[in-house]
Amino acid sequence: MLTSGDAILQVAHENSFAVPAFNISDWNMCRGIVEISEEKNAPLLIAIHPDELSHTTDALMPAIRELAHRASVPVAIHFDHGATVDQMVWAVQSGFTSVMLDGSMLPFDENVALTKAAVDIAHAVGLSVEGELGTIGKTDAEAEDGAAEIIYTVPEDAVRFIELTGVDSLAIAIGTSHGIYPSWMKPELKLDLLKEIKAAVNIPLVLHGGSNNPDSEIGEAAALGVNKINISSDIKVAYHTKMREVMADASLREPNTIQPPAIEAMKVEAAHKIDLFGAAGKASLF
Repeated sequence: MLTSGDAILQVAHENSFAVPAFNISDWNMCRGIVEISEEKNAPLLIAIHPDELSHTTDALMPAIRELAHRASVPVAIHFDHGATVDQMVWAVQSGFTSVMLDGSMLPFDENVALTKAAVDIAHAVGLSVEGELGTIGKTDAEAEDGAAEIIYTVPEDAVRFIELTGVDSLAIAIGTSHGIYPSWMKPELKLDLLKEIKAAVNIPLVLHGGSNNPDSEIGEAAALGVNKINISSDIKVAYHTKMREVMADASLREPNTIQPPAIEAMKVEAAHKIDLFGAAGKASLF
């Protein structure tokens, strides 16, 4: 069932769980993510950011929309980390049902202006918008863009930002980074800050950089009020690690031999996240 991001996240907000937003970068990842969401009876956001789109191209969008339409669980297709008004227009025209305007690296007023423009565009056609306030770190060259230093979200600023922009959900900075943490870096979420922000605002909250964080912290973040958690690196590591193992046998050449084990490995990781976020079985709420 294809739907908007807000339709999914409002239910998560009202019922205190987090929906996974799994970043996909090819058709088989997309298929596998929908399959495991159906098996777990969990709502889903399929997330695609500009770097991933440079690989899939927008020619894949009709197939993703058809897959979402046929799914037995609610599915939104989310344009992740858009940066310009032109990208917002393009995303709406391309068939996304949820968009993100990421102005987090800009001064507050510029972030507000860009995000408000995205809201005006998306709301005109019934789609939802995610904004971001505060900065996410970046751990390696393979990760999505992030800041050299995390700037934590200030609760009072979050209130003003929501009032000025009209966003449907807000990505906050409480200590996560994009990518896989190196051995010397210890991730630590400011869960007390999350509580303050949740008490101050009344829209779904989003956590980017959810991969490679301790399960205990991520699980608690979902229980405390985060309603969407983005997972990219963890499922891609599972998918491509298994693919490398399979392709060690140089005699293999057929996709139906090589790719199914990689899809299954990714599904195991995704199933773990769905359970951790409290999303398993929640499709029955829709």
